[in-house]
Amino acid sequence: MEQRHLGRTGLRVSRIGLGTLTWGRDTDEHDAAEQLKAFWEAGGTLVDTADVYGGGEAEYLLGQLIDGLVPRQDLVIATKAGSVADPYRRFDGSRGHLLAALDASLERLGTDHVDLWQIHAFDPVTPLDETLQALDLAVSSGRARYAGVSNFCGWQLAKAATWQLASPGVRTRLASTQMEYSLLQRGVEREVLPAALDLGIGLLPSSPLGRGVLTGKYRSGTPADSRGASDLLAPFVEPYLDEPASRVVDAVATAADGLATTPLQVALAWVRDRPGVVAPIVGARNAHQLAEALSVEALSLPDEICQALDDVSAPVHRYPDQDWSTL
Repeated sequence: MEQRHLGRTGLRVSRIGLGTLTWGRDTDEHDAAEQLKAFWEAGGTLVDTADVYGGGEAEYLLGQLIDGLVPRQDLVIATKAGSVADPYRRFDGSRGHLLAALDASLERLGTDHVDLWQIHAFDPVTPLDETLQALDLAVSSGRARYAGVSNFCGWQLAKAATWQLASPGVRTRLASTQMEYSLLQRGVEREVLPAALDLGIGLLPSSPLGRGVLTGKYRSGTPADSRGASDLLAPFVEPYLDEPASRVVDAVATAADGLATTPLQVALAWVRDRPGVVAPIVGARNAHQLAEALSVEALSLPDEICQALDDVSAPVHRYPDQDWSTL
């Protein structure tokens, strides 16, 4: 699998990442092992997890599989911290919470460092400089090799990167930002992606298949074994089952027919090759689903297909994104 630099750093990662959101919840140890082995054998290196996935079970499962199944040195392990199970506060970016969470992640993973440590989301309560100091401490102590953020909007990302550049003694720079990005969710193109490109920060798209909708599985209804049929995840899928989304899904299916491939591969190839994108994070429940995603390595979309998909999925961005002087 082709390797790409993570932002403006020397770290190289596979251009498809393996997500572990369902590990320890919908994906058991056997399926997780099959996924990791297939991913590694295909040349994949970037494995993305978080301290809250499966209540910590995703990290624990990954830790159990490292070395026994796949050599630790062959993987780029990325995890996140900051989400909390608190009815009054969804995120905690305080230095104390973050560093304690990192230590707990390392213990579950059975490793002395992670390759990429990410702040799961912006915490409006904690001063941003305190959150960023935690990143610097993690890197300077060797517990993390590189640092990133997740779910930061454009101004939050720019503010964080600017603070790091302007603060004496701070050596850590943001290597990445993880955001939802697909043909059904192009909101990052408004401000996040331009900021990331300008700052040299690599984009790691989550939900690159539009929460599964872009695979076409929902075109004729909701499959019983799909996320859309799950009480827990149905609200996650539902926003992408409207008429505008249906038009995009139909266009992806038409392109797939013309290219003798699958809608999944078309949708994934589109986001993988967007400017600024380093590696879409693909989450699969089993090795069969993952194998189809990994087979996208051989696919490059023709320019005319990309343009057609761009047009049908184009978000409405007016003032101030357009040239306001001509409006």
